Amino acid sequence: MKVKFGYAVALASALALTGCGKKMNQFSADYFSVNPNPLEVVGTHVPAVVSAHIPAKFFVKDAVVTVTPVLVYEGTSSSASPMTFQGEKVRGNNPVISYVSGGAVSIPADFVYTPEMRRSELYLDFNVTQGSKQYVLPRVKVADGVVATAALADAATVNPALAADKFQRIINERYTADIHFLINQANLRKDELESDQVLRFHRDLASAAADSSMVIEEINISSYASPEGKLDFNTKLAQQRELNTSDYLKDRLKKDKVTEFGELTANFTPEDWEGFRRLVAASNIQDKDLIISVLSMYKDPEEREREIRNLSSVFDQLADEILPQLRYSRMTASVNIIGKSDAEINAAFDSDPSSLSVDELLYAATLTDDLNRKSAIYTAVTRLFPDDYRGYNNLGMVQYQQKDYDAAMASFKRASRLNPNAPESQMNQGLIALINDDFRAANSSFGHAAGLDELGEALGVLYLRQGDAQAAAKAFGNDKSNNAALAQILTKDYAKAKTTLAAISDPDATTFYLMAVLGARTGNATMVTSNLRQAIKIDPAMGRQAASDLEFASYNISSVLNK
Repeated sequence: MKVKFGYAVALASALALTGCGKKMNQFSADYFSVNPNPLEVVGTHVPAVVSAHIPAKFFVKDAVVTVTPVLVYEGTSSSASPMTFQGEKVRGNNPVISYVSGGAVSIPADFVYTPEMRRSELYLDFNVTQGSKQYVLPRVKVADGVVATAALADAATVNPALAADKFQRIINERYTADIHFLINQANLRKDELESDQVLRFHRDLASAAADSSMVIEEINISSYASPEGKLDFNTKLAQQRELNTSDYLKDRLKKDKVTEFGELTANFTPEDWEGFRRLVAASNIQDKDLIISVLSMYKDPEEREREIRNLSSVFDQLADEILPQLRYSRMTASVNIIGKSDAEINAAFDSDPSSLSVDELLYAATLTDDLNRKSAIYTAVTRLFPDDYRGYNNLGMVQYQQKDYDAAMASFKRASRLNPNAPESQMNQGLIALINDDFRAANSSFGHAAGLDELGEALGVLYLRQGDAQAAAKAFGNDKSNNAALAQILTKDYAKAKTTLAAISDPDATTFYLMAVLGARTGNATMVTSNLRQAIKIDPAMGRQAASDLEFASYNISSVLNK
């Protein structure tokens, strides 16, 4: 009996020395560190890495331990994926922790963020298996709270892309007519003055003068001589053509009772070498490249003419086809067509929307900030111009701003069916996907909207929601918005974030809240309290958020919250 007792004592001692058989001791919080601590929202998740440093003579050789990170908040909890470790005597494929020397292991954790997690505690749960025995060790708290600043990214505040109108209040038109001359002559011939284009010029000019919505801005006469002969002669010839044409036009304006026409100007060109080059280049003349090279080689007008005349094989053709076209006076009238005023467009929409063009209607919607009126105008566009994608896209934009996202998506898709290549409706569909956290669909839609000016802000929010603050800051560029400032705060570019927030033209509660976060991160207590006070004044819900926000853990904000 004594022999058996002695053997049992010896066996127990051996088991103790080898780390087998005994029950696992409970883990200590000192064994663990968490990065980051406190936890932080990244995109839509709360990721962390728990580093465990297991001391020597702790991890039992025949034990298998499953560790589960658990985030506890407001009476509920979320569990991350468990990770299993084993002692060196266990047959298995889990990471091994030595009994003799201990070991270091990493336990990744990831939770889908909800706002209640701001006040939370991160625990580790331990389930142990030793042979046929299973038991639970006390859970260990390893971190407190979640910094949720990144969750302030808001796709709903991104401006959808507007499909712009082409309305122009002032449209400039030019009326032109040419009067041709015979070689070396400056007299105006009857058949030229009664040509179709000259008669149309006078008719259009008289109509413009009689129309109150049209203004004749100026009239110009440019007279030319063809580049053959002496320069002095051609100078006098071109000048005389200008004088004769000016006298004729002045008399005709009086006859047509056109008295309001801004300014009548006139000029002449002695030798129209530029016109000569242009006509030759557009002609079928066989040696035209040779002629053009001569123009490039000789700058003196008389040398040019001499060398071209030396090309006897083509000069006759030039004299017949090209030079006669360069003996002319051109009359040009610049006429501004004045469109409806803002008041006239608004009145026309109220009385009879069908009296307006599609671009006038689209422009009318830009004259108001009332979303209901915008919606009525864009609805009229879709009714009167059902094949124009812009009406549906812009109606969807208003529905988006009214937070009717299902209706907005339907309108954007209708716009895309009418014009599959329209980048505005592609980007706007991406915004709806972004609001629904469908990042793959958002990325695809944004890809089809490449090159659109408004896309930078949308991409910035996508990157923020995906947890890539660096890419977001780059995408925002110099955008002045809450989302852009948030990206700059997350990348610790605090100076630029302050400039961005200060430049926001219509600051809201989030603007001031971000300024308070900026104050907290730069150690400015006054900046914290003054901006929190303003944020809460605009939106009292900001007070509840600030109360649980770890950004302000080092500051006494009770006086702000209690007001």
